[in-house]
Amino acid sequence: MRIDGTVARGYEGVREAFAANFADEGEVGAAVCVYRDGRPVVDLWGGVADAQTGRPWERDTLQLVYSATKGVVAAAAHLLVQRGQLDLDAPVARYWPEFAAAGKGEIPVRWLLTHQAGLAALDEPVPLAEALAWTPMVDALAAQAPNWTPGTDHGYHGRTYGWLVGEVIRRITGRTVGQFLAEEIAKPYGIDFFIGLPAAERNRVSRLTFAPKPDLASVPDELVPEQLRPMLAAMRDPESLSNRAFQITDPPDIDFDSPAVHAAEIPASNGIGTARGLARLYATLIGEVDSDRLLTEETLAAAVAEQTSGLDRVIMLPNRYATGFMLPLAEFPLGGPDSFGHPGRGGSLGYADPGRGVAFAYVTNYIIEGALDLRARNLVDALDSALG
Repeated sequence: MRIDGTVARGYEGVREAFAANFADEGEVGAAVCVYRDGRPVVDLWGGVADAQTGRPWERDTLQLVYSATKGVVAAAAHLLVQRGQLDLDAPVARYWPEFAAAGKGEIPVRWLLTHQAGLAALDEPVPLAEALAWTPMVDALAAQAPNWTPGTDHGYHGRTYGWLVGEVIRRITGRTVGQFLAEEIAKPYGIDFFIGLPAAERNRVSRLTFAPKPDLASVPDELVPEQLRPMLAAMRDPESLSNRAFQITDPPDIDFDSPAVHAAEIPASNGIGTARGLARLYATLIGEVDSDRLLTEETLAAAVAEQTSGLDRVIMLPNRYATGFMLPLAEFPLGGPDSFGHPGRGGSLGYADPGRGVAFAYVTNYIIEGALDLRARNLVDALDSALG
């Protein structure tokens, strides 16, 4: 397998791990990028962008990164905090008055980013075409009663996060989150990342390839580790909050290869960019890149402070949240104890480790569900070895 790109001296192990993912883990097409102290030290890509046609993965191939998008949206929100335009502890209704319906008048903006707002699912799913048009979905969320008492617990707002935080950004700026990202972050900081893909960029996007899903329904309970049994029970129940949180459109399936989905803004899960762009974004959060940084040290410290932890009532596994970012767990250590970031369904990952001056991004078009996906971990472990 041909691997293109460059690594700085001392980081050759990351190239070896990247190549091994193709040889040993079935990788189809992927890219990995690492910034250290504001400069790229790893920038690699390989494989095919489209397994159907054999189109090769190029330097500028774009990849949909699913929930790794959430970290990008969080960065946009914290930029507004830094500018004094957004108070995270103010009620959402200050910026979005209609949100006060169904007893939600006191929910602070912060809880939208920490998954504590209790709005992970909708009682009535929104037709997909209307959801892609934005307004019907945010209207439905404004009218929705919370799934649990807000602030008393956290549960992953897997789909709704982007519309909720994005609508606050739109009400403040008069621009969609994708427009704000393009004009205030991507263009001035040289970040190749989109929420709402321009038509001119369509030909750069890879095609997703899906690994077979494990048949968890047929696994006998006694063979399932005890800590995973609540999650498995929730997945087997079609009416569980775990399932309903990802069925907020009707019909529920979203084709993430669809040009219409790429062009729309689903800011929880349809960000599209390069590994280089995602790593560069995280690098601008923790330090200067080309003599400029996006967030100040003070803003960043507040953004990545732990807000809630423990069993997540949607994914039914332990989780730790900062304000818009995930924090490391023993089971999912990201880049180490001081890191913050966000994974995406099927493998993609972006994070930063401020103490070591590291920003990391891995993107892939081979979507593997479940805990057996070792590709990102292999790369992070190789990076750790390079860092000493």
